[in-house]
Amino acid sequence: MIRSSLLKLPALAATLLATLVMTMPVHAQQVLRVSAIPDEAPTELQRKFKPLGEYLEKKLGMKVEFTPVTDYAASVEGLINHKLDMVWFGGFTFVQANVRSGGKIIPLVQREEDEKFQSVFITTDKSINSLADLKGKTFTFGSESSTSGHLMPRSYLLAAKINPDTDMKRVAFSGAHDATVAAVSGGKVDAGALNISVWEKLVAADKVDTKTVRVFYTTPGYFDYNWSVRSDMNPVVRKKLSDAFLALNKDNPQDKEILDLQRATRFIPTKPENYAAIESAARNAGLLK
Repeated sequence: MIRSSLLKLPALAATLLATLVMTMPVHAQQVLRVSAIPDEAPTELQRKFKPLGEYLEKKLGMKVEFTPVTDYAASVEGLINHKLDMVWFGGFTFVQANVRSGGKIIPLVQREEDEKFQSVFITTDKSINSLADLKGKTFTFGSESSTSGHLMPRSYLLAAKINPDTDMKRVAFSGAHDATVAAVSGGKVDAGALNISVWEKLVAADKVDTKTVRVFYTTPGYFDYNWSVRSDMNPVVRKKLSDAFLALNKDNPQDKEILDLQRATRFIPTKPENYAAIESAARNAGLLK
């Protein structure tokens, strides 16, 4: 009897171990590594993310760390190479990441505003009142990999029969939306294009003199930003993440603070097909191969 009982101990231990593993919290003691495309100053990105990060920590039951990246390409490579777990992408950066990974990047959620996002063209030059007036002028985009600061503005310029590389006197890349406003207001270039959300935030904060700098063209709407993850993320964690974003409610004071910092009314589900037009625009502009 004793020998028989002893023989059963390994099997019993294995069963207990399996039960323990199944009941343990998912990703216990681990960290969710988050970043965002650097379309604004690093300090601003950190400030915007802090309340959201604290909220996600409570919802996930795990530590959430925000790590700034040096450029747009680093955000793509970081997610693909498992150095990051979730990234705030622009539509074009998502397309780049999805193509580079062979379709293994999932856009999780987007702001409701991102269904019909827009870019604005700004200037201090009184002779510039339409896209056609940009011929022979100096101009700045944001980052080369920016959807709202480069790809879509370039796409609309090309549709208006204006090739920035041949029809403009000089084309520059500021690196970020707020830097584009600074370049235009400071007289470094005649005009520039940026994300409408950042423009409206700077105007609301009185960080731009609208008597001097003005919008002369606003693009039609297009899909843009989203929070993306890899397809190999633990499905339980992915579901918790999605649920956490979708649960944010502007009628709740704490949630409203998070949504306001994200410049969002609410978050909604999204899918890869939403960015097909951006991929097409990128290929047509020669920015995606």
